[in-house]
Amino acid sequence: MSSDDELAERLRAGDEKALRTAYERHGSAVLYLAQRLLGNRADAEDVTQLTFVAAWTGRDGYDPQRGTMLSWLLGIARRKVVDRLRSAARDDRATETVRTQLPPPDERETPERIVDRLVVADELGRLPEEQRRTLELAFFDDLTHPQISAVTGLPLGTVKSHIRRGMASLRRRWEVDGAAFGSRSAGPSRAL
Repeated sequence: MSSDDELAERLRAGDEKALRTAYERHGSAVLYLAQRLLGNRADAEDVTQLTFVAAWTGRDGYDPQRGTMLSWLLGIARRKVVDRLRSAARDDRATETVRTQLPPPDERETPERIVDRLVVADELGRLPEEQRRTLELAFFDDLTHPQISAVTGLPLGTVKSHIRRGMASLRRRWEVDGAAFGSRSAGPSRAL
């Protein structure tokens, strides 16, 4: 068994077996940290995968003089966890914003609300089919990301990416429409 210094040299040289060895040696610690911080096994597994992908792509940045390979990997994992938490918070805000746009059953339909719904429907129609389907399942069927993954057969990370990109597209559309219709700028464009 090679030391972490030897492993680091092999990794920096582009040896894929070194990445596999690093994963076998330190993957469980990365997964444990991610699961402790996120509280969700599926997200922790995604973060673990992202950590090792980032370690591979950023392997030139590892310096054994500054710390152990494990501490380097855990540092990457912490940054990936923070990214995941920020992304989830953005998704939650966007989800809440879209849900607030749906009128309660007894609320009278105003022309502005009708236009808003038409804009959302039009923008959903412009999205690629998988993105549109994941957004519809999330907002109209009120399914969670793991449930959407199970229904569609798409990996959880892909479901989250589709929803994030779809919401970004909707947000851009709101911002354009909010600028074009000054009276609506206090509405969805600020919240998205």
